[in-house]
Amino acid sequence: MKKFIKEFKEFALKGNVIDMAVGVIIGSAFSKIVSSLVADVFTPLIGIIIGGKQFEGLSWQVGEASIGYGMFIQNVVDFFIMALCVFVFVKFISILKKKYEKPVPVVVEEPKKSDETVLLEQILEELKKKGE
Repeated sequence: MKKFIKEFKEFALKGNVIDMAVGVIIGSAFSKIVSSLVADVFTPLIGIIIGGKQFEGLSWQVGEASIGYGMFIQNVVDFFIMALCVFVFVKFISILKKKYEKPVPVVVEEPKKSDETVLLEQILEELKKKGE
């Protein structure tokens, strides 16, 4: 039992598990904000454009059955706005991260001379000495 508890503590206290939990909580709150943006701002605007109708009320009547496609459209709009908001948020975080990261210095090493090159340079030096 002690081993199980120890393994659980190691798992639960890893940084990535805690980061994931924070991400889920923030994602849930972010989802509510975007859903409200869609339902309270964009849906009425689109409804005005399509003639004052709300998405939820859109349906086709086929005989006795009513096919309500309005909620599907609503969910598609929710998805695209959520995806756009997440994209903008990630892009913003990326910009901030680059701004505050310390640049890693690039060390350029000179190429190592081959044995032949070293030998030729030595011969050249000897020839220069003899010519003087």
